[in-house]
Amino acid sequence: MSLKSKIESLLFISNHPLSLNKLAELCGATKDEVTKELDILFAEYDAKEKGINIQKISTNYQMITNSENGKLVGDFLKEEVTGELTPASLETLTVIAYRGPITRTELELIRGVNCSIILRNLMMRGLIEEIEDKEQMVSKYQITFDFMKHLGINEATQLPDFAKLNSNEALEQILNQEKSLDKEIEENKV
Repeated sequence: MSLKSKIESLLFISNHPLSLNKLAELCGATKDEVTKELDILFAEYDAKEKGINIQKISTNYQMITNSENGKLVGDFLKEEVTGELTPASLETLTVIAYRGPITRTELELIRGVNCSIILRNLMMRGLIEEIEDKEQMVSKYQITFDFMKHLGINEATQLPDFAKLNSNEALEQILNQEKSLDKEIEENKV
């Protein structure tokens, strides 16, 4: 797989801008190599007939829709945001409500599938938000105040069966096994 392809995939799937440093780290390449490939991608996507463009602010990059399609995209998103949640979205929202703040990796481990598109949809609806865990240097997801207000609760602990579902032993074992495995892999790299 080419470096350009890797960068393009990361920009496509990310729900937030990615820095040059992060792209280089994720792709296992130098910043100069990534910059060269980004220049090529900019040239390819910088055309009026393209539906997607790449935006650069400082050293951060993100894929965006072509501004000429603004009304079409806005209408679609309005329908997406106001329509009913899919069963997969409801399941994801429930896991975040009861287990949050939770990392995407933990969420995907619990659900067994990639959740990036669902997370983006739930954030667009204002039901969840992404927060930075500065101590662990990871992004986590939690429910929003608006979501709790909609449910008529003041805090997540007021959700039905919160104590039981928040501390499910089977889930704790799965998550602890994954953390142990990650730690073992990290130690073997040294």
